[in-house]
Amino acid sequence: MTFLSRLFTRKRTLRSLADDRSGLALLEFAFSLPLVLGLGAYGLEVSNLALLNLRISQIALNLADNASRVGTYSTLSTQQLREVDVNDVLQAARFQGASINLTTNGRIILSSLENVQQSYDTAPVQRIHWQRCLGLKGSNLPADSAYNSSYGTTTTTDGTDATVGNDGTLAPNGMGPTGGQVNAPAASGVMFVEINYLTKPLFGSWLTSPARLNYIASFIVRDRRDFSQLYNPSPAATRLTCNLYSN
Repeated sequence: MTFLSRLFTRKRTLRSLADDRSGLALLEFAFSLPLVLGLGAYGLEVSNLALLNLRISQIALNLADNASRVGTYSTLSTQQLREVDVNDVLQAARFQGASINLTTNGRIILSSLENVQQSYDTAPVQRIHWQRCLGLKGSNLPADSAYNSSYGTTTTTDGTDATVGNDGTLAPNGMGPTGGQVNAPAASGVMFVEINYLTKPLFGSWLTSPARLNYIASFIVRDRRDFSQLYNPSPAATRLTCNLYSN
């Protein structure tokens, strides 16, 4: 084959390749695949974040609702709230949030906001009488300080008896964010729940960063509750006080 013949053959081959469209779709798919995967992954992250917000909101509402109902009736036809009752509703919240590791990656704070006149008061006083907590977040201070109560704290012994030494923390303006505080009705109380949760993105931090979700919920106590103290009859239950960090 002469040089010219080889040259013409190569030209025809190059011309046929230039006119070939058989691999165009595959080439376009290769170029668009990273963009499609990125948009799909981002959509999954946004959907996951929306579901997390919904779940935590519902857990907070259910916990406040359950805590406003539980207790055992005494001979005086008033309902006594016991440590074991509080433990039960907190464990219910833990089970409800097990699929998102709520108590590992978050913190639950249950507060009893009361507006009653105790035996040592001369008039009705609004106070946070006691608090109970569940969850591991918040123990690494000061980095995790945002996972502890944002709207008032109590001591570990507050509410454990009916004495002025364990009377709780005054809360004349209620509990909650500025402009949206919750106040207890006269001669009654409110079960106030705050949940803080650290999200974990599905695909690492290259699309979205971990974020702290904060939800609050409150329910007025439904029954005629004895607000003098949080009872703990024998056999005594473990108090889930807010100095403890457990899941």
